[in-house]
Amino acid sequence: MKLLLTSGGVTNKSIHDALVDMLGKPIAESSALCIPTAMYGHPWVGPGVKTWEFISGKEQSPMVNLGWKSVGVLELTALPSIDEARWVPLVRETDVLLVSGGDALYLCHWMRQSGLADLLPSLNAVYVGMSAGSMVMAPSIGEFFVGWTPPNGGDETLGLVDFAMFPHLDHEMLPYNTMANAEKWATGMQGPAYAIDDQTAMKVIYGEVEVVSEGKWKLFTP
Repeated sequence: MKLLLTSGGVTNKSIHDALVDMLGKPIAESSALCIPTAMYGHPWVGPGVKTWEFISGKEQSPMVNLGWKSVGVLELTALPSIDEARWVPLVRETDVLLVSGGDALYLCHWMRQSGLADLLPSLNAVYVGMSAGSMVMAPSIGEFFVGWTPPNGGDETLGLVDFAMFPHLDHEMLPYNTMANAEKWATGMQGPAYAIDDQTAMKVIYGEVEVVSEGKWKLFTP
């Protein structure tokens, strides 16, 4: 599986071009499934209007509204209640997974409960994460980002990449997401950690990491 881990979605030409390159074909010829689950765990974005905006492609962050051949919804909280034969083939056949922001630990919990976490490494799809949808791929998110508390506590996430992410760097609506706070956050992480703004994404193919940016970012190493 190829990963395009963004802070704010497909916000500029560099990130857009990276996505098309990873797909290997135009967006207009690619099928997508959007995953809004992380939004339900975060009080700012779900449930309600913001979730509908993401699913319907009316969101401010370009993800669902890029001109896909088709877009479906994969709601992870529903998957444990239906047979895998109903959804696993659908996921295997899709070209891209579009995973919203919200709460990374809530998303991680439902990725594991649904069985999607086990399926992800074997997929040929491109995984496009936004904010929490990107952070969930890291080994952990750090205490700074803990909101919803998982049943077993902690801040561990899927660990499908070996680095952590601090998104929305210097965002005007998030006054605590400063470079100074990113540096403090990074001291508590066990491996490499990136602070990235909404014009930046991490492209990961076969474990190789490339920063795609028209904005600001910084790598912190232990």
